[in-house]
Parts: sequence; C-alpha cells; structure tokens
Amino acid sequence: MTVTDRSHELINTAAQAAADKLAHDIVAYDVSDVLSITDAFLLASAPNDRQVKAIVDEIEERLSKELGAKPVRREGDREARWVLLDYVDIVVHVQHSEERVFYALERLWKDCPELDLPEEAKATRGKAEEHAKLRAAEEAAELEGDWR
Repeated sequence: MTVTDRSHELINTAAQAAADKLAHDIVAYDVSDVLSITDAFLLASAPNDRQVKAIVDEIEERLSKELGAKPVRREGDREARWVLLDYVDIVVHVQHSEERVFYALERLWKDCPELDLPEEAKATRGKAEEHAKLRAAEEAAELEGDWR
C-alpha cells in the first residue's frame, strides 16, 4: 500500500496549520504498509497545554475549511497533553513536549517511510530541544538569583 493523494493533501494541510501555530518537531510517517486502519501519522508537539489546544484547533479548522474533512474521533482534549485527531485516512497526534519525549512515537514508527512536508513544517525540527535548553537556562538563572 502507499499513501493516497487525499492523505498527502490532509497531511500537508495539517502540517502547515501546525507550523503556523508554532508547533515543534513536525514529522509525518507513511504507516500504510503496517496498519490497515490509516495511511499516515502526523506528529507535532508544543511546550504547553494551551499551545497544544491552539495547534489542534487550527488543524481542525484548516482541514474542515480547505478540504471539507472532519475528524471521526478526537481524544485527549480535556488534559491537552496529547490530543489525537482521527481522520481515517490520517491520524494526527499533537503532544505536550514532555509526552512526546516520554512516549517517543518516532521510535515506534522509525521503520516507516517519512513523508515530505511543507518547508515551514520541516523548519520546526529541533525546536523542542531548543525550547528545553532555553527553559533550563531561565530556570537556572532564576535559582541563581534566589541564592544571592
């Protein structure tokens, strides 16, 4: 099996929407050979719950407006730590950065081909790591300030 044109269209639109809302580390995998239930997975993350929600809302709105697609299932809304949008052809996972590291979905799907994404989405690779280092430096500076 291979990813359909419709799935590519959904993945690219969702990836662009996620990038526009400053998602981190956007990546998509062709899972059509290993799963019969969907063609592709899109993974994205954000450093806080509010941003996870904003990314999910933007993806849903864009897919609905531009492609007439509505998710058949939406899970994880309340906590906004890991929200799953199931569009049948594709499944979108938007995770809080901590969940992304802990569950490491990339490890599960590393043998699946990665799908090409819009440039803005590709440019988000490594953003979570950058953000974590910046946060650690800020926290260290705050602690140092408390000791003085």
